[in-house]
Amino acid sequence: MRMLIALPLSLVLSVAAAAERGVAAPYGIWMRGDGNARVRIAPCGAKLCATNLWIRDPSSGEAVGDRLVMSLAPKGGSTLAGSAFDPKRNLTYALEMQVGAKRLETRGCILGQILCKTVSWSRTK
Repeated sequence: MRMLIALPLSLVLSVAAAAERGVAAPYGIWMRGDGNARVRIAPCGAKLCATNLWIRDPSSGEAVGDRLVMSLAPKGGSTLAGSAFDPKRNLTYALEMQVGAKRLETRGCILGQILCKTVSWSRTK
């Protein structure tokens, strides 16, 4: 409870601004389109974190507990944009997230947006 009360104002204002612009909050549990991962998106300090809750096939190096730390702000429409840091791989991505009530699409890029990957997600209960 204290953690929720102490949530930094910048994150609260960013999500509030997104909600005013019609962007659904990305908080919750999401299943990746390929069915290989389930993640929870939740506040973590002044940022958002996507934490792996379940991995069907860990052969690609993904593991339960892996985390992506995101700094996002409203970009327009239903889009949030900013950066994401993967501490396991020590990589920072440019990230855009299109948020809907039941669907989420992420586009992460590295190397000056030369290498990009788009992933679809669906909200789970």
